Amino acid sequence: MTASDNLSAIPAKDQAEVLAKALPYIRKFHGKTMVIKYGGNAMTDPALQAAFAADVVLLKLVGINPVVVHGGGPQIESLLKRLGKKGEFVHGMRVTDAETMQVVEWVLAGEVQQDIVGLINQAGGKAVGLTGRDGGLIHARKLRLTDPVDKVTEHDVGQVGDIVGIDPSVVKALQDDAFIPVVSPLGFGENNESYNINADVVASKLAMVLAAEKLLLLTNTPGVLDKNGELLTNLSAREVDALFADGTISGGMLPKISGALDAAKSGVNSVHVIDGRVPHALLLEILTDQAFGTMIRSH
Repeated sequence: MTASDNLSAIPAKDQAEVLAKALPYIRKFHGKTMVIKYGGNAMTDPALQAAFAADVVLLKLVGINPVVVHGGGPQIESLLKRLGKKGEFVHGMRVTDAETMQVVEWVLAGEVQQDIVGLINQAGGKAVGLTGRDGGLIHARKLRLTDPVDKVTEHDVGQVGDIVGIDPSVVKALQDDAFIPVVSPLGFGENNESYNINADVVASKLAMVLAAEKLLLLTNTPGVLDKNGELLTNLSAREVDALFADGTISGGMLPKISGALDAAKSGVNSVHVIDGRVPHALLLEILTDQAFGTMIRSH
């Protein structure tokens, strides 16, 4: 049974009730910016792709300003494998040599970005793809990755970028003109060199610079899980630090949650790690009173 079959079974009166319940949230968030990190299964499952695109267009149509920052890990892995290369990670960061950098640029700024732009446009929106070069959006330098355990050790992860500054003027100009920006996490350095930047980090920094109402990070888990696999629905900065210290948060979750925490501390009103495998996860989080995923607070 398809989603539309399910909906047709709901009486019109109940459908109207659902819409009416969204009204306070539409009013509350009208004119506000929401930065959405789009990744994981939501990016690779066709039904979830269509639901995501529809959600983003609906948010824009009711006066909320979505800004999409996307990843592309599975697509990058797939192309590297075809080229006979194996992806390597250090503390959640992809090691990026010159050849890998070419693959990353081709996949992110080409294939993946254009797919997302196309899906949003097909759903009735007006999406525009951006990289860090467009409008001087993301200035970066080489990341100096200190080992989280042995603070003296520094890992060389190649052309991975550390954000020096974000100039959001191109994003704001697009928002004001009814467009939906779709940002690839690629930055550039002072000598015009390219940098691969973790998409969660870009989304978090962009949310700060845009003074976003919400930062929403779509993942392949229900949210942040404890050591027993139970969902932690509400985390303070102190609780997050404890989860880092005891190794509960590790690997690919490290940059995601540390970026989320930075955003919460820097004035983004709420930061949510939500399950991108759930259809219409964005609408559930933004336009209903259902607590969904993990909310990260600064205190």
